[in-house]
Amino acid sequence: MPFIALIDYGMGNLRSVSKALEKAGASLRIAASPAEAEGCCGVVLPGVGNFGDGMRNLRKHGFVDFVRKSVESGRPFLGICLGMQMLLERSEEAPGVEGLGIFRGSVRQFPLDRGEKVPHMGWNQIEHDGTNPFLRGVPAGSHVYFVHSYYADPEDASVVAATCDYMFRFAAALGRDNVFASQFHPEKSQKRGMAILENFVNACNKNGEMK
Repeated sequence: MPFIALIDYGMGNLRSVSKALEKAGASLRIAASPAEAEGCCGVVLPGVGNFGDGMRNLRKHGFVDFVRKSVESGRPFLGICLGMQMLLERSEEAPGVEGLGIFRGSVRQFPLDRGEKVPHMGWNQIEHDGTNPFLRGVPAGSHVYFVHSYYADPEDASVVAATCDYMFRFAAALGRDNVFASQFHPEKSQKRGMAILENFVNACNKNGEMK
């Protein structure tokens, strides 16, 4: 039976993500190695914590090449929070540490001198143009849940699937073809987050074909 691989590299919020995916209809396998993810119909890369630690743990568990090959294969791929940030090339949080490079660009820290709280934490609105299929059923202006001190700054604006306004407008989600990644936490975003997870699960069940 086809299953979605939830990558376990020691830094993911696996319990809440797995429960939300199962609620969305996923047949799920928590994979602590690429071998355990073999044959999956989709991949989820969750994550909380430091960019450098995250990349080191991905390498330690052998997932760097697996993630890149999964994206290239056309299978639906979902990155969440740190799992989104690591898809970029680098981060100000960990100078000199190479990211996965799925998207060109950097991860930057929110300014600490603007009088706003860092981390950006809690419910905030996202805006999008309605074209990304993973955001189907999520109206522009929907509130979702964030916890982060760093934000994605991709070189190609066309990969920005949704934005959020906190201090300034930043990329709340990235998307291209079979890949969708969110800075916010769908698993903590109630109805709107569940819609995203259901879209992802449906894509996996259709072998990656979004209809």
